[in-house]
Amino acid sequence: MAKTALVVGTSGIVGSATAERLVAEGWAVHGLARRPAPQDGVLPIAADLQDAAGLAAALDGVRPEAVFIATWSRQSTEAENIRVNAAMVRNLLDALRAAGSVRHVGLVTGLKHYLGPFEAYGKGVLPQTPFREEQGRLDIENFYYAQEDEVFAAAGRDGFGWSVHRPHTIIGKAVGNAMNMGTTLAVYATLCKATGRPFRFPGSAMQWNGLTDMTDARLLARHLLWAATTPAARNQDFNVVNGDVFRWSWMWERIARWFGLEPAPFDGTVQPLEAQMADDAGLWRKIAAREGLVEADLGRLASPWHTDADLGRPVEVVTDMSKSRRLGFTSYQPTEDAFLELFAQLRRERLIP
Repeated sequence: MAKTALVVGTSGIVGSATAERLVAEGWAVHGLARRPAPQDGVLPIAADLQDAAGLAAALDGVRPEAVFIATWSRQSTEAENIRVNAAMVRNLLDALRAAGSVRHVGLVTGLKHYLGPFEAYGKGVLPQTPFREEQGRLDIENFYYAQEDEVFAAAGRDGFGWSVHRPHTIIGKAVGNAMNMGTTLAVYATLCKATGRPFRFPGSAMQWNGLTDMTDARLLARHLLWAATTPAARNQDFNVVNGDVFRWSWMWERIARWFGLEPAPFDGTVQPLEAQMADDAGLWRKIAAREGLVEADLGRLASPWHTDADLGRPVEVVTDMSKSRRLGFTSYQPTEDAFLELFAQLRRERLIP
């Protein structure tokens, strides 16, 4: 019989990639989201993690061995982020407790573990890069820590193993996702080409000149499955990145060339995408109508605020993967290929012209 998994957040970049990987590996997969999109081989479950009673009813009869949590809900303050997102994890694990089937829970968080939450992002005293798992938590409230604590408490009570996965900025496809740099840059490039605007790097000189890394959603999916099925990875926290490093001064030109653009010279000033794209919703609707695109709502494709947060950081962000390598995870994904393969997929699926 196939192993059974529950992927929470299958409408997102990480959840959809994880479900796809599990199906390919022969797992029986349940995919939970508030509005689950159709996905080959995935049994959809529509539920709201903030509605404990409704969630318990939706999961009645579902008996997963492995649970992968790849979702969160953005709130107006970090205190609300903590309250809401901790409750979501707690409600989920409480709803699954009666079945007694869970053997492993994988939780996806991110590098805000080291950089701080949005309210204090990249500020104060930060760990030295490359970020390493043994550097631990910052002395500041963070909803990632609250999510972890809910998993740890339930694991201690119910006896399952856990893993925590901290990707850098994720490259992958999902419509309606709140943190989506790859599609945001594809939309920005399309708008620049349509209007003749300069294709400007919107971020800081530190990000333009410094080294950085990223995480392909497909690699992260492989890492989640590896941790769930590798005894040495039980009860461990991991950084997860592609395995290469690059400078945006190098990558920006490659993205521009794919779209047939000349990259604008970078003069060292921050020019946020949120401001550059503020009035583009109507223009995108016109482009979508003219080109026969399947999504005319700019807000469901681009998340300029999040891309600005990543590209505007005043600190270097490079991530160490030694812990996973020592335990046997050796997958590698060139970041340039990840971007260009995503752009080709977006074009095939008529999300960009």
